[in-house]
Amino acid sequence: MASALLDALLRSCRDPAAALDALCWGSDCFPDKDTVDALTCLITRLGDVSDRQPGAAPGPELLRRAEAIVWDRCFPLLCATGRDSGPCEPDGPGRRRALVAALCRLLGACAGLCGGAVPERLVETALPVLLAVGEEDVVEPGGDTCLDPSVAVEVIAAALPHLCPRSQLTHRLLDAVLACARAARDALVSKVVSRVLFSLLNNNQLKPSELLRRLWEGLKLWDQEDSSPAATARLLLCLTALSDQLLRASAAPSVPPVPQHPDPHVPQHPDPRLCPRFWALVQRGLTHRDNVSRKRALFLLKRCVSLSEETGAALHSGPAAADGVSLFWWEPHRLQLLLGFWVDYMLIMETLDENQIHVVRPVLNRFSKLMEATVADGPDRPLFHPSWLVCVYRRMFDSENKTVMEEGVRHLLELPPSPCLSLGFAEFVVGPFLDVLADSRLFHRAAGQSAGECPELAVKLQGFLVTFIGSLPEDSRGAVVLQMVQGLACRHWCAVPLLFLSQALAQLPPCPALGLPGLHALREVLRSTMVTHQVLLRGAAQCFLLETALHLTDVSAVTLEDVFSFLQHFRADESLCRGTGLWTRLCDWLHTSEGLFRSAGPRRGAEDGSGPLSSYVQNLLDSFLRVPASAEPAGPVPGWAEAELVGRAVLLAADLEQRRAQSGEVGVPESPGLPQLLRPLLDTLHRVGTSVYLPVCKTDRSLQLLLSLLRLCRHQGPQDAVRGALEQCVFSVAEPVQEYVVRRLGGELCTLQDVERCRLYLSVLRALVQLGDAVGRHRVSLLQRLVPALSRSCLRTLEPHEEQSGQPCRTLPLQPPQLAAQVQRAVGQSAAAWLCEVALEQPGQLHPDSCPALAALTAHLSRAPMNQMLAKPLANTEQQGCVEEGPCLQGWGRLAAQFVQDQWSCLRLVVSRSAPPPGVLQGAMEALSILPSDQVLPVLSCLRTLLPQLLVSEASLCVEAVTLAWTVVRGLSSSPHDFWPVLRGFIQLVFQQAVLELPPPEHCQLSAAVARIAVELIEMSQTKAGVFNQLIQQCCDTWMPLDAGSDSAFASALTHLDIFTEACLHGPVLRRDQRLLQDVQAYIEQLGEECAANSAVSSDCRDDHFPRVHAMAFLSRLDASNELHKTFMEQLVLRLLNKDEEAARARVRYYGNSLQHRVKNRAWQSLLLLLPRLEEASAARVLGRLYEAGFCGNQASVKYLIEWQIILTLERHPALLPTLWPCFLLGQENNKTSICTFLSVLVHLGTVLQRVDDKAAQWRRALDVILQWCFSHNFSVRLYALLALKRVWALRGDAGVGPGLDGLGGLAALVESSLEQAEAMQGSGSLPHRNAMKNWQRIQEHFFFGTFHPLQDYSVETIFHTLPSLSDLADDEWIPVWKFQRLAAFPSNPSLPLHNPRRELREAGAGDWVQQDKGDGERAAEWAEVQKKMTAWWLSEPDPDLELQQHRAARLGKSSSALVVVASLIDKPTNLGGLCRTCEIFGASALVLDSLHHLSDKHFQALSVSAELWLPLLEVKPPQLAVYLEEKRSEGYCIVGVEQTANSCSLADYRFPEKTLLLLGNEREGIPADLLQQLEVCVEIPQRGVTRSLNVHVSAALLVWEYTRQQLTAPPQP
Repeated sequence: MASALLDALLRSCRDPAAALDALCWGSDCFPDKDTVDALTCLITRLGDVSDRQPGAAPGPELLRRAEAIVWDRCFPLLCATGRDSGPCEPDGPGRRRALVAALCRLLGACAGLCGGAVPERLVETALPVLLAVGEEDVVEPGGDTCLDPSVAVEVIAAALPHLCPRSQLTHRLLDAVLACARAARDALVSKVVSRVLFSLLNNNQLKPSELLRRLWEGLKLWDQEDSSPAATARLLLCLTALSDQLLRASAAPSVPPVPQHPDPHVPQHPDPRLCPRFWALVQRGLTHRDNVSRKRALFLLKRCVSLSEETGAALHSGPAAADGVSLFWWEPHRLQLLLGFWVDYMLIMETLDENQIHVVRPVLNRFSKLMEATVADGPDRPLFHPSWLVCVYRRMFDSENKTVMEEGVRHLLELPPSPCLSLGFAEFVVGPFLDVLADSRLFHRAAGQSAGECPELAVKLQGFLVTFIGSLPEDSRGAVVLQMVQGLACRHWCAVPLLFLSQALAQLPPCPALGLPGLHALREVLRSTMVTHQVLLRGAAQCFLLETALHLTDVSAVTLEDVFSFLQHFRADESLCRGTGLWTRLCDWLHTSEGLFRSAGPRRGAEDGSGPLSSYVQNLLDSFLRVPASAEPAGPVPGWAEAELVGRAVLLAADLEQRRAQSGEVGVPESPGLPQLLRPLLDTLHRVGTSVYLPVCKTDRSLQLLLSLLRLCRHQGPQDAVRGALEQCVFSVAEPVQEYVVRRLGGELCTLQDVERCRLYLSVLRALVQLGDAVGRHRVSLLQRLVPALSRSCLRTLEPHEEQSGQPCRTLPLQPPQLAAQVQRAVGQSAAAWLCEVALEQPGQLHPDSCPALAALTAHLSRAPMNQMLAKPLANTEQQGCVEEGPCLQGWGRLAAQFVQDQWSCLRLVVSRSAPPPGVLQGAMEALSILPSDQVLPVLSCLRTLLPQLLVSEASLCVEAVTLAWTVVRGLSSSPHDFWPVLRGFIQLVFQQAVLELPPPEHCQLSAAVARIAVELIEMSQTKAGVFNQLIQQCCDTWMPLDAGSDSAFASALTHLDIFTEACLHGPVLRRDQRLLQDVQAYIEQLGEECAANSAVSSDCRDDHFPRVHAMAFLSRLDASNELHKTFMEQLVLRLLNKDEEAARARVRYYGNSLQHRVKNRAWQSLLLLLPRLEEASAARVLGRLYEAGFCGNQASVKYLIEWQIILTLERHPALLPTLWPCFLLGQENNKTSICTFLSVLVHLGTVLQRVDDKAAQWRRALDVILQWCFSHNFSVRLYALLALKRVWALRGDAGVGPGLDGLGGLAALVESSLEQAEAMQGSGSLPHRNAMKNWQRIQEHFFFGTFHPLQDYSVETIFHTLPSLSDLADDEWIPVWKFQRLAAFPSNPSLPLHNPRRELREAGAGDWVQQDKGDGERAAEWAEVQKKMTAWWLSEPDPDLELQQHRAARLGKSSSALVVVASLIDKPTNLGGLCRTCEIFGASALVLDSLHHLSDKHFQALSVSAELWLPLLEVKPPQLAVYLEEKRSEGYCIVGVEQTANSCSLADYRFPEKTLLLLGNEREGIPADLLQQLEVCVEIPQRGVTRSLNVHVSAALLVWEYTRQQLTAPPQP
């Protein structure tokens, strides 16, 4: 129609230019879209007319008018729309976009009409915009135009179809497209590719083949310059858009042309498949973080595989790589192999995008097939490039689902050994694989592993690294190992991953792989181990790293200096200590490698690393003691690192020499012994007291080395010749060293730098005294000379000068304090504190000559005021009125705090020998306030002595002091190094005997404060393991010391019974991160001496089992004949029973291994140690509560303990047996499966009857009770009763009933017949009989009924380890016997042995039979609770939503049947959701549920898929089903049950009435017996398989469909 109108217009209009003028708009306004479209149609029609009529070409005026439209009308409008300016601009972005599109169509029409230079000028005008496009997609205005980039793209797209072929312009345009693709935003790039690039390539006049080749070369150059993820995403976008041109069968020859001299004038069609860079780009895309980029890469891979299959040509993507295979290749004769590989590969990559492990795991077996296909041609040459497999692992490692990541790690660790795979995976293993191993969650224990085992992934990691490194070519092995170690060094590691990686490296076979760079990298890894506060984990990692260095170091590439510099970073108190296996292996390595180390130049002018180790050590020692002439006479104390290095080197050389002597090596030159090695040191120390010219720096170095040797040289036994030689050397210089130290401490130290020197001197004295104490010689002589001299020196320093001279003080003007005098006072106070410490530690071993001097010092200290402060000297320089502190006072704050701390160290001796000075508590609180928190330990120690003396006279101050001390302790909780010593001192202060013996909290403020602190300590232990350990150890040692001869302190245990109760219930923390650290620490401890850290790191007793182990050891030492002990046990039993009841009443979910389950289990374990020791009267008082606990729903482990407890109580106290029988008569309808607890007790009736006098009567009573429960409706109860009947009937001879079974009459024959029938059940019977037989066998084989003996198995091992392991309790609740031996002094008690003498129970396995604790009673209680909150269904008003559903379904024409499906007995939302969907599809009239709350359940909604919106739903509670069924029966419904009964009808034979109510049973128990009586018929589904039953939803779906089928095929009613 529009064409005809335009033709008519042109025929009637003689001047087309006038028509153009009529449709044009003014230059100062915006036209509407219709006007522009009309003008476009007119110009297009003019062009069509000229094309149809060759002689009717447009005249010059028309062309001029058309060109004017382009530049005077369209272009200004396009620029204006880009600038968002103009008063008449169209409103809204939609109208603006429509106008721009219309203007561009008009430009295209004008360009087609004008031709020639107009299209080129349009392109030339828009090109700068694309070339200059940046990250912000804007171009600064300039010239006559300022187009928006998106508008410029549309302009170029409009002009391109009319562009004449000119290579220069097209090339510039192509360059602009590539520039825009690299720098523009995604939206603009998509527009450029779709609008410009496609137009270029589809324009046959522009030589698209040449453009495509140039474009391909530009893309390759771009990829070469930039391979970042952003560039990869853009390149994939471009290649995906060009896939139809680049990857097409017509362009791909059957045989790839490889001309020797290609004609440059003939454009070659590019084939990306031949380019290795293209495949590298695809692989980067497959592992890209962006989902769209991954899909584009996978699309390109599919296109390439499809093209290769279609063309069938052989090809290789460039030359083969170093491993002998191209990134992509194709051979027609291996088509099936190639297709199978790539189809599986693409399926795996598509599946990994699902990020769901249940979807990913099934395709991993295909991944294994890919690996098999990769090495199908042999282990040395891969069939496919391994980088494709690496892409799969990269994708799994980058998955958002951590389970997929873990699955990928485990799959990689099972990589088959193959040289080609290992070499192809090398870069990946040392890079991304190490990154993913930094996740600590990978190293959690796997299912089935027990505490103390190495994590499954760590075991696989060790085997993987050994196999992977071993399968590498020998020339590449060292480089890969070095890259791996360097990769470890450049990452930040958590303690657990670094530990297991270090262990895996230590398992590598020895090879010379690491030179000096490798040692430097290991040193950096070693430094990263210091981050963790877990000392044992830190030390273990250091041990494994040293093992790695010993195995992998190339000794010919390193010098001895390099080795010992590396060893310097291993701490003696964490890993590398003398006497461990690691030290021995290091000595062996040095011995084997001696003489093979690389030669080094002279070190400090004297050393040569090429000689034997002893020569190197001698030179090292000489160089260490050599002091340059330019050294300061009294500079700072040298650092300790070099002294420890020299000391370790000396000891290694000495041990190596000792090993040579013991082995009797022949032909080895004799090396000097330890005295000869230490000759320079001994000579220096001999001269320290006599040589005036000996430099202080050299003396300090000598003392540091002496102290380092004593610390590092641990005693290895009586045959340790090195230790003996060192002791002789030390004692030979002890006297001059002592004299020198006393002289220096007597007033020669006068600068702040000398404070550190004072610590060095006192440490040397302490080491000498400890050495004399350990050896047993020289101690008295050392102290005899040392104590008097040092005491007099301290007095001279601390007493005022006027006091010493006896002259009265003269009034002198106040002088500013001098620094030297204040430092001397601080030094004297430190020396006095050391003397007081010696006097307190060994009060009886001081020589009599030392006592007067020490007494004089003590008298002075007792007179000195507390908390004296040093007077800060003036060390200022005034410059223009500005006061600046000089550098000589740096460290003054630390010195002042140390001075106060030393005063309290001295005060400990004063208060231990005399009455406390007045105001001492106020002074202690002041010291706690002013001292740094890490220096308050002496104050706490002093308070520990003071507190018992001031409890009565200054009670309120005692409370304040204790509270303030607790505040200080809590402030240190984030500093592990200082927290534990201060916590230990605080607990010894607060929980000492005198404090614990105070009256109860309600009568004493201090007792109340102590009780509050105890609660807070227990709370702190939940987040900081080991806190409660300190508390319970202190309390137990206070209440019952191991060497106590009386019970004077035990009475206080009754006051603080809460603490002990909590200890009985304390257990492992449930936090996952803490559990991982505990598991790893347990694994390291299990390594024993194999890991040197276990010997080097002192045990801190932070085991979570420590409180309970200590409490059980305490309970085992109690004497039941002691009245105090008996009262303690009785009260503790009541408290534990209360705790059990509280856990049972807790309104939280009680499930297996929950916190409630663990608390109840711990409580009953403790009760199992206590109750058998109670007297009969006490046991009778609590036996009723044991029965009540048996009626509660309990987990299996708690149930066993309760049953065992009842058996032991009745066995120990036979008179209490009659109290058991009423339990079988209480609430028979409510207890049901709980009665199994008491039936289990009767299974062990033989143990209970051992001490009973009237065995026959009690046996007969048990028989009557059992027979009563043999007729229970519950299958589990019947099974327990049958087992109890069998065991009790077997006791008839022991019970004294006699062979004739007098008094039983026909009952005996009935019992024997029933038991014979039970034993005679065969598997060839019906399916229910086979299931019953299987359960009967399982319950008889269960360990609690078949192997367990209540008396013979009564042991600590059974209670705390064997029984928990057999009852599905979490393994972190198992306490092995070795913990009772190691963590506590567990006494030897014949009535409660540690080990179980019987092996049968330890070797038994957990039974298949699980006791059914939760039966109908629990569900009925739940229903009753719900009924209180909800209105009964028959009282509720019609639900408007239900009516809405029915009306909605009717409006849609949905028909429904008369079928009602009742699912009130079903409780699983998944089954209900699927059933709702089935009922809606087949048109059921209603679905009845037990609760409409299921509709909001996500599992219900996932299966119902909104079916609940179209199906009427009713709510009927299970207790009201009987009433509901009767009501429906009265309405004419036939009640049909889905159940297998004796009279059930097969579904194939049953004809459903129209009005049918279908009753579905519970998933486990089916339809209850009371409701079966209301059914008119039971229908069962015919079965042919072995499985007993179908899922309830599946069964219901079959019946609903059968009902629907019958109704559909039924003849219509007349």
